[in-house]
Amino acid sequence: MPETLMNALLELEEAYLRYKDDPDFVAEVGDLLRQYSGRPTPLYRADRLTEALGGATIYLKREDLNHTGAHKINNAIGQAVLAKRMGKRKVIAETGAGQHGVATATVAALLGLECKVFMGEEDTIRQKLNVFRMNLLGAEVVPVTSGTRTLKDACNETLRYWVSNVEDTYYILGSVTGPHPYPMMVRDFQRVIGDETKRQILEAENRLPDVIIACVGGGSNAAGMFYPFVEDESVRLVGAEAAGRGIDTGEHAATMTKGRPGVFQGSFSYVLQDEFGQVLPAHSISAGLDYPGIGPEHAYLKDTGRAEYYPVTDREALEALKLLSRTEGIIPALESAHAVAQAIKMAPEMGRDRIIVINLSGRGDKDVESIMGYLGEEPNERH
Repeated sequence: MPETLMNALLELEEAYLRYKDDPDFVAEVGDLLRQYSGRPTPLYRADRLTEALGGATIYLKREDLNHTGAHKINNAIGQAVLAKRMGKRKVIAETGAGQHGVATATVAALLGLECKVFMGEEDTIRQKLNVFRMNLLGAEVVPVTSGTRTLKDACNETLRYWVSNVEDTYYILGSVTGPHPYPMMVRDFQRVIGDETKRQILEAENRLPDVIIACVGGGSNAAGMFYPFVEDESVRLVGAEAAGRGIDTGEHAATMTKGRPGVFQGSFSYVLQDEFGQVLPAHSISAGLDYPGIGPEHAYLKDTGRAEYYPVTDREALEALKLLSRTEGIIPALESAHAVAQAIKMAPEMGRDRIIVINLSGRGDKDVESIMGYLGEEPNERH
C-alpha cells in the first residue's frame, strides 16, 4: 500500500481490535442487524427446486431478504458504527453491482455521515437503478472512467481518494479484499450468515449440510458463510466464480481457475495477470463478480484444499436464474445465480438424503434490465 495510507490502516486495525469485542459496540451492531436490517434471515427449504433437479435437498439462505436486498448491509452496518466510534464524519466506498454502495449510502443516512461512492462508469450504466437509489439516499456517486471502468478501477480510485482525505474519512471496503485488517474485519462482520445457517440447519435437520455453495467475486458473502464451518470437515465448501463467456475466451473473472499468485490492491492472493504481472481485465454478466482478484483467505482455503472453486459461465447463471424464478418464485441476483448454477450441476449427482445450502446473497431487482438485454426478450416470453 502507499506509505501515506499506512498510518490510516494501523489506526483502523487498532480501533477494530479495541472495539470488536466491546460489549457496547457488539450490542449496537447486533441491534441494528436485527431491528434495522431484519436479521436473522430465513433458511428456506426449496422443495420445488429440489424436485426439479431430482437429487439433494436444497436450502436457500435468504440474504436477499435483508434491508437493501443483499448481504452487503451486514458489513456496512459494522464498519459505519466503527467509523462513528473513530470520530470520522465522512465515509467512502467502492461498488460494482451497486449493492455495497447502496448499503453504505443507507447506513450513512442512518448515522448522519457524509457519503461518496466510486463506481466504474460501465457499472453505472448496467446498474442505473442502484445509482438512483444512492443519490436518493444522499450519497454522491462518482463514475470512474479509467481502465475497464468496472469494479477494479472503482477500488483503485477509492484508495487514491482516501490517501488525500485520511484525517476525516473512513473507507468502508465492501469485500474480503484489500489490505489488512479489511479481509479479517469484513469476514467477521459477514460471519453472521454462517453462524445463523449453522443454528438453523441443526434446528431443521438435526445435522450439518453436506455442501455449502456461495458465489465468489471478492468473496465476502462466501467468506461469511464458510468461516463458521471451516472446522466442520464433513461439510464441503464450494465457491462459484464467474467464467463469463468461457474460461478459454479471456473474457471471464475466474480468478481461482486461471489466476496466479500476486499482490493486488494491498494483499497477496490469486490474481488474473499476464506474464509480466500486469492485471488483466475481467468480465462477468454480474457486475459484483467482475473483479480480477479474490480475498486472500479464499486463496488459503483453496491451497489447503478446504474449499473448492468452480467456474460458472454467464449462460449457466442466466439459466439458473430462470429456473429458480420459475420453480420458487424467487428472482436471485446475477451474482447469486452463479451459486444456484453450481448447485444445478451438483444436486442431481447426490442422493435425496444429502443436503445442499446455497447462500442466496442478493435479490435480482437490480438486474432485471440487464437480464432483459442479455435474453433479448420480454419477461413474458418463454423458451
